[in-house]
Amino acid sequence: MFSGIVEEIGVVRDIVATDKSKKITITCDKVLDGVIVGDSISVNGVCLTAITIDNNQFTADIVNETLIKTNLGSLNKDSKVNLERSLQYNQRVGGHLVQGHVDTIGKIVSIHETDEWNEIMIDIDDNFKKYCIYKGSIAIDGVSLTIANIDKNVIKIALIPHTLEHTISSDYTDGDFVNIETDMYGKYIENFSKGMTN
Repeated sequence: MFSGIVEEIGVVRDIVATDKSKKITITCDKVLDGVIVGDSISVNGVCLTAITIDNNQFTADIVNETLIKTNLGSLNKDSKVNLERSLQYNQRVGGHLVQGHVDTIGKIVSIHETDEWNEIMIDIDDNFKKYCIYKGSIAIDGVSLTIANIDKNVIKIALIPHTLEHTISSDYTDGDFVNIETDMYGKYIENFSKGMTN
């Protein structure tokens, strides 16, 4: 479980492909503090397991299912990624509860820069739009954000300067694909409601 508050930006140093998976090595400074082999690290909002840790880098396996359903399959050497360690039960949750289980990939259709923030419009799959509500929480590439507007299948997100400075969101361009995890509570409520009608 994560909070959606990115701790640092990591850099992909190596990718080794096999038939149905990839092994990725990421360099970082902060997120390895207190982390041991077997711990979970959120990479662009995807919960991965650190299988090796060496000084300022860690390696994780990415299975084919994850490569297909997230934007991790499009990472290259030197790509930047959002990183966050898993939550501890005695710490504050500054964002919202994020599982690291990506629901779908969204496409950035436009970016509007203002003097105070950036607004990004993301086209989201209709099957997952139903879990999005105005002023509700959503995780974009692992970042806990608030939905500012919904117009058909397009959600609008405002990115404040702090978020732009401390996540990979400042590098977004039109047409980029982002990992989306909708708020899990909506999915639980939907599941309970179905059970009540059966």
